[in-house]
Amino acid sequence: MSKQYSMVVEVDRCIGCHGCQVACKFENSIGLGTSRCHTYTMGPIGQFPYLSLYYLTVMCQQCENPSCVDVCPTGACYKSDEDGVIRIDRDSCIGCKSCMRACPFHANNYNNELRIMDKCTLCDQLREKGETPACVWNCAGGALHFGDINDPESEVSQLLAANEGHVYTLKDENGNKPAGRFILKQHKWIDMLPFEFEEALREGRYDE
Repeated sequence: MSKQYSMVVEVDRCIGCHGCQVACKFENSIGLGTSRCHTYTMGPIGQFPYLSLYYLTVMCQQCENPSCVDVCPTGACYKSDEDGVIRIDRDSCIGCKSCMRACPFHANNYNNELRIMDKCTLCDQLREKGETPACVWNCAGGALHFGDINDPESEVSQLLAANEGHVYTLKDENGNKPAGRFILKQHKWIDMLPFEFEEALREGRYDE
């Protein structure tokens, strides 16, 4: 079986500090107003004193059937057969934003300076040197884990196996089959895309 590099997030350990986002921006020189990863506030929900809130960090989900790749008119956005990571060839990208509109997880960004698209590559430049992605080593709560989820002996696969029954993926209505995994034990998983949940909660439309 081919490799599928991905992120596994222990949601209960995330403290919402945005350290992953800051590390990512520094390591990858991400411009102002954009980010390769986002930390969403899932809550509060419930009735006092029985309230629930958790933080959900989301980056590119390295999907099995990525819609961003399907709509790219130049082939600049592609999924690697070697490690399953979705990348954008800057020389071929025309900045049309088709991939940004197609991604249901808001993982692709427009680089205003270069006028091309940008996204998480799980820090290719660090992994080539044998290091982990910047967001992982800068996570204060130790919530982020990187590895090959297709390798049963990998750390992430062992972590997922140890938490069977508490593993979730982002809501997927378009058949993208996201490879990202989220482990949540202490709260009820909210089966909505996080940005849609935040908006619904803010506008009073969320119904438990």
